[in-house]
Amino acid sequence: MAECTIRGAAARTGWRKSSYSGPDNDSCLEVLDRHPHGTPVRDSKNPHGPAIVVPSGAWGAFVGAVKGGVFGLG
Repeated sequence: MAECTIRGAAARTGWRKSSYSGPDNDSCLEVLDRHPHGTPVRDSKNPHGPAIVVPSGAWGAFVGAVKGGVFGLG
């Protein structure tokens, strides 16, 4: 299995909060665009904690499902 965490995630610049994160900043997800191995994702409340890298196809499917209302969020 390939490595699915990103080393030095906190030191990387360009993290952005997901537009689907909770309005009260209690459920915030941050993503890092243009990573060569997929989409890094982390909990914005823990920016020095771990970040996972989601393969691009899987991330695209997840975002499409959210936008399509599959999870009741879109």
